[in-house]
Amino acid sequence: MSRPEKFSGAASRRQLMKAGFFGAIGVASAAAVPAVIAMPKKNYVINDIKVLNNALFYEHQAIWAYGFAAGKLTDSNVGKAVLSIALANQSDHKAHRDLLSSAIKQLGGMPVEAKTEYLSTVKPYIERKEGNVDSDVNIAKLALALEVDAAIAYGREVADLRSPDLITVGAGIGLAEACHATVIRAAFQSLGVALKVVPAPFVNADSRNAWIIKV
Repeated sequence: MSRPEKFSGAASRRQLMKAGFFGAIGVASAAAVPAVIAMPKKNYVINDIKVLNNALFYEHQAIWAYGFAAGKLTDSNVGKAVLSIALANQSDHKAHRDLLSSAIKQLGGMPVEAKTEYLSTVKPYIERKEGNVDSDVNIAKLALALEVDAAIAYGREVADLRSPDLITVGAGIGLAEACHATVIRAAFQSLGVALKVVPAPFVNADSRNAWIIKV
């Protein structure tokens, strides 16, 4: 296990909230998609419904994960800062959920329902030491790993969609996930941790290890 980070007491909430601007970019991108989606060819509809439901599953997971972790944060300044970012990111994921559900219904599909918990899908991250729920800092690291993987997943899933409008939806949401990761890394930097906010020119499987922060 690596040495715990030393947070600088000079970091302010104002510094952290500046990072929230990036999350707003992603939300605006997704919200700008036309309400009416151009229907793909019939033989592609089932494919697109499946892809969107895969994405919806992970939005449900993210919403649950932020709610689960929020209850374990302390009332310290760091805990409050992490909570502020977590709630903003969770709000974005709820918007993604609603947009994906609407798109699936427009295609004639049935949106996958949320489970009561997704602990089994979070445990592998803890086992790989890519975060934990035992401290405010490690909760932020766990959120970072989940957001990085979400951004990577959207990059892959978009390639499987057939409708141009849906590709725009997926790309917009993927951008938001990458912005979430950037916001979290900016928070670490503003609290005195020496790291690059954007550690690589791409967010993909090859650069994944550069983006996450190990426990």
